[in-house]
Amino acid sequence: MKVSSLAFSMVLAATLAACNSQDSAQSGESEVAAAPQTEAAQNEATSAEPTEVTMDAPALIDREILFGNPTRFQGRLSPDGSKMSFRAPVDGVMNIWVGDRGNFDSVRPITNDTGRGIPQHFWALDSKHVLYIRDEGGDENWHLFSVDLDTNDIIDLSPYPGVQAQMIAQSADHPGVAIIGMNDRDPAWHDLYRVDLATAERELLVENTGYASILVDNDLKVRLVTEATQAGGFTVSNWNDGEPELLYEVPPEDALTTGIVGFDETNEGVYMLDSRGRDTAALVHLNLADLSTEVIAASDQVDITSVITHPQSHQPIAYAEDLIRPVYHAISVDMVDTINQLNSLLTGGSNIVSVSLDNRYWTVYTDESDASPIYKYFDTTTGELEDLFVTNPALSDYALSKMHGEVIPSRDGFDLVSYLTLPVESDPDGDGRPAEPVPMVMLVHGGPWGRDTFGYSGMVQWLANRGYAVLQVNFRASTGFGKSFINAGNEEWAGAMHNDLLDAKNWAVENGITQADKVAIMGGSYGGYATLVGLTFTPDEFSCGVDIVGPSNLQTLLDSVPPYWESFRRVLARAVGDPETEGGQSLLKERSPLTEVDAITKPLLIGQGANDPRVKQAESDQIVDAMKAKEIPVTYVLFPDEGHGFQKPENNLSFFAVAEAFLAECQGGRYQEIGDDFENSSIQVLHGQEFVPGLEAALQGDAAGK
Repeated sequence: MKVSSLAFSMVLAATLAACNSQDSAQSGESEVAAAPQTEAAQNEATSAEPTEVTMDAPALIDREILFGNPTRFQGRLSPDGSKMSFRAPVDGVMNIWVGDRGNFDSVRPITNDTGRGIPQHFWALDSKHVLYIRDEGGDENWHLFSVDLDTNDIIDLSPYPGVQAQMIAQSADHPGVAIIGMNDRDPAWHDLYRVDLATAERELLVENTGYASILVDNDLKVRLVTEATQAGGFTVSNWNDGEPELLYEVPPEDALTTGIVGFDETNEGVYMLDSRGRDTAALVHLNLADLSTEVIAASDQVDITSVITHPQSHQPIAYAEDLIRPVYHAISVDMVDTINQLNSLLTGGSNIVSVSLDNRYWTVYTDESDASPIYKYFDTTTGELEDLFVTNPALSDYALSKMHGEVIPSRDGFDLVSYLTLPVESDPDGDGRPAEPVPMVMLVHGGPWGRDTFGYSGMVQWLANRGYAVLQVNFRASTGFGKSFINAGNEEWAGAMHNDLLDAKNWAVENGITQADKVAIMGGSYGGYATLVGLTFTPDEFSCGVDIVGPSNLQTLLDSVPPYWESFRRVLARAVGDPETEGGQSLLKERSPLTEVDAITKPLLIGQGANDPRVKQAESDQIVDAMKAKEIPVTYVLFPDEGHGFQKPENNLSFFAVAEAFLAECQGGRYQEIGDDFENSSIQVLHGQEFVPGLEAALQGDAAGK
């Protein structure tokens, strides 16, 4: 099996989807967040003074259960199917463990990180090495490491200062090597190297002089390159003896919904997700010789996603359609019964995260909204779905809230696929309609080129447990619903994209879910920007806001993007506003919350990582400075050892302790005292500690303890 790089649009969409830090505890995860647990999680939570939530409510779930480390997470089976791996704490820090499949008596840690923990790992196709990434303090200069399971030796495969490594491809026919992109020569462009997993010796394949992506075939030979166009689309070219030869161009309107999945068995064609000539992305086969295409699978409602490829033939054998939750469909005739069996065993969210080389074992992340997610493995020969592990067994002691899929109409005719979660006590019939209105938090996803999905979220359960309805809206520009929906967000930041949130809020009020003056707004990255927009452009719509790493000035945001986003600049400019034109500059200023800071009248909490390379600290600094100068109350929390979202559990605990007290003051929900949740956290409150109940006392107590 060869794991191919994706074309420009798919790389971009994946990169920006990672901006979705609304559930900050899951930063860097490849699956939906798991609910965490530590020993202190068993401590009984206490409530504050009586609040507006008067219905019989379940016990408060300790924040440490929701935002600390999971018991286990990110389960994987080895390519040969004999071993399993996962991330789990070692002395409170997330590390990688390996053992025999299903035998937890055999597991052992193979890493001993003592810092922020290891955010992501995966197997080398030789089943002899485990690979993982880590950065320093959230700077996203990811290094790629290899662990030899026979010798326990750990080697940095990208041991160069300031480098950001990108895993490009592997092949089972070339064990012990990987194709890795590294930008140590030029920070803006990743050169391609063939790297030995045992020694880190590298051989240059291509020096990148301005290509958005470089693709290799199943034999790990460089075959295709993509380049961004001035209009915001991209071209795909053959790589002939070091020279690109144009094959086709993808126009701007298809740039975010079209990309290459991988090469076919002969290396003479590629499988693509392609929206050209249609609205939703279809799975197609493209013959590289004559550019003829064959549609393999398509949907009129959603883009085709989660394509499962046979590891030996490289042919797609199944795919998912995800409107409210994913449903799988067979492509290969001999897989129909197998896929039907899998669907019959899945009732909530799910994700197939790995496939063994013989295609027998599929690692499946299963995710009911009101229970801890479970990693399982599906045996395609027997049709059995076996548990690997529950990510957080402690959740079974608590009443969790069900998520309800809703389709909300926008004012101009779009269907907004959304998710509503109510407090347990307000939804006794389980129909998603409370007996009486409850305070609500609108939780806005990041990206904006990402989407909310069905399943468990520690942040959603935290808010619901404290007495809030939670509404998550896939506003225009969200991914998965076709190119018209994505492109409807172009130049509509703080415009139609924000109107979608307002339409969803009005829907919730009209349906008796909440009251118009009891809706807070909260989110990370783009969701943080949406929070700032809500409090500046529509100051009477929301009762308060929580902004996590959200940009306040679109001009400075575009001016300070990381150098390795150079190929994305035209796509960003098309979506947000072109800083190279007078009209674009005017739009960027007009749609920046900083421009409307005088309008803020409601409480605001801001959380920021000092090392964030995407939304730099200056984005939060400047709006806080403007509010201070105008004597507008704001509370500003900074973490010097974090980046785009908060990865360390101690920092998550401390920030959400502050956010919980902040929301209780604003929304009247229940809250757990801050207590010792600042312990071992790097939290700094740079301004406004007096605006959050209990914050000054907690900071003084923390300082005394230190």
